Amino acid sequence: MKHPVDVHVGKRVRHRRWMVGMTQQQLGEIVGIKFQQIQKYETGMNRVSASRLWDIAAAMDVPVSFFFEGMEDSDIEVSESSKQSGKDMRGDLLADKEALELVRSYYAIPEQQRRKLFDLARVLSSAA
Repeated sequence: MKHPVDVHVGKRVRHRRWMVGMTQQQLGEIVGIKFQQIQKYETGMNRVSASRLWDIAAAMDVPVSFFFEGMEDSDIEVSESSKQSGKDMRGDLLADKEALELVRSYYAIPEQQRRKLFDLARVLSSAA
C-alpha cells in the first residue's frame, strides 16, 4: 500500500521536474540512479530516502521543504474507498498535463503581460 506522504512527495518531484523541463533520465543521471527509480519515486511506489531527496532537491534547485508543500495532516487520512481504489478522490491538479503545460506557458510570458492575463482569467472565472 502506498503511503499518502510518499505519493505527495512523488507528485511534487514529478511536478518540479516537469516545470524545469527535465526528463526522468536526466534527473536520474544527475542524482546517480536509473530513470526507472525516478518513475517509482514519482508514483509513490518507492519511498524517497532523506539523502536522495536532498540530492533531488539540489538537482532541481529547490529546498527539500518544496516536496512537502501543500501536505496537510488531513491528506494522510485516506478514506476507505480511496484505499480500495488506490486513488485519491479529490483529483490532482499536478497530475493534469494540460494544467502543468498551462502553468509552464504562463511563467514563460513576460511579467507585465502575465499580470494582464492573470487579471483577465480572474474576470472570466467570476463570470462563469
